[in-house]
Amino acid sequence: MQTQTRQYTAALKACCFLVGLGVAFESQAEWFESTGYAVIDDGDIAKARHAAIKDAVRQALIFSGASVSSVQTIADGVLSQDQVKIKSHGEVQQINLIEERQESGQFSVTLHLDIFATHSQCKQSKFNKQVAVTRSQLLQPQQARMGQIYDLPEAASRRLFETLNSRNMAVKPVPYIAAPINVKPFFSQQFDYKNGLIEEIATRTNSQFVIFSQITDIADGEQQNSDYAFWEDDSYKRSFKANFALFDALTMEPLWQQYYTTEGTWPFKKTQLVDVNSNQFWRSDYGDKIQEVFNKVSYDLSTAVSCLPTKGKILHIDGNRLVVNLGLTHGVKEGQLMSIAHRSDLSDNAGKRYSFGIQTINQLRVVQVNQQSAIVENIDKRPLSNIQLNDIIVIETAEDDGFGFGFE
Repeated sequence: MQTQTRQYTAALKACCFLVGLGVAFESQAEWFESTGYAVIDDGDIAKARHAAIKDAVRQALIFSGASVSSVQTIADGVLSQDQVKIKSHGEVQQINLIEERQESGQFSVTLHLDIFATHSQCKQSKFNKQVAVTRSQLLQPQQARMGQIYDLPEAASRRLFETLNSRNMAVKPVPYIAAPINVKPFFSQQFDYKNGLIEEIATRTNSQFVIFSQITDIADGEQQNSDYAFWEDDSYKRSFKANFALFDALTMEPLWQQYYTTEGTWPFKKTQLVDVNSNQFWRSDYGDKIQEVFNKVSYDLSTAVSCLPTKGKILHIDGNRLVVNLGLTHGVKEGQLMSIAHRSDLSDNAGKRYSFGIQTINQLRVVQVNQQSAIVENIDKRPLSNIQLNDIIVIETAEDDGFGFGFE
């Protein structure tokens, strides 16, 4: 293992590849540390190592501001059989292998990547967005009969949370899995969902976004092995189809929706009770295929939100000092500048509420930062006027135009 590690470290250090469209790069490089994960399938360590490295590089590129397509790969001999398909926002100059581990049927790789960011890199990707992960809903519960996997929605949502939580991306998940939710209205074309539920979840989890999901199909297919092969265990193909939708908790509007479908081998007997929270389930081919879906969700979700402004709310007002619900978790540091938007919601005849923000010229500076909150003070000579609780706070970046937030 040590010899393989040294050889692989050398290969990684020699790996310099371009992910670009010919854009001129800035002279300042930045180091990113990222950990990638992969399931060890049939004892194939080399395949798992390659997949874990691909996972780690993909995470680092997204975190640095890159937008990665659905087929993410590494080139230049490290994964020679794959094809590079990356939209450019950076150039990876050097990759160093820091650590690789095997544990519970999973292979992990930690890398240091030297990335040159381009001028087109989005500055908002430096700040984190908290996303509340809610419990999924199984649309056809009768399909859970084989294996008695009626707890799959809760287990799958927890697995999605763990997947998002393990990745060094702009998305910082917060679990809201204990309570079942009727998610059907959030996937209806009539948009007849209740704003109050989104607001309640966001308030309880201090999240800017809320993600809902529904598992639409887990039907079993044809038996893979012959009935005459009595010495073999039964083996079936089983589908997994799920829909995901992300909502902005400030505007109450859907921002992103994606449908995923896969299938894997169900290795358990039809009469066997299967624990969907066990390693046996998640290390099976079927569990592995579901995990691949969650890996794709994590990248797609991070790409969808990484360049959006990081917003929060005013929690307390004390003269020229305010308490806001943005803190270290969101990437806030002392000295960070923020902007304010008055919140003035509108309602239609049906009682549906629409968020409306009025920009102000007030600027705030962070003077103390906690994990989930910060104390900010007015830096303008003019006093803060008409500021109210729950008014919107937005983190400013160097690319902002002076007001800094583009409230939508």
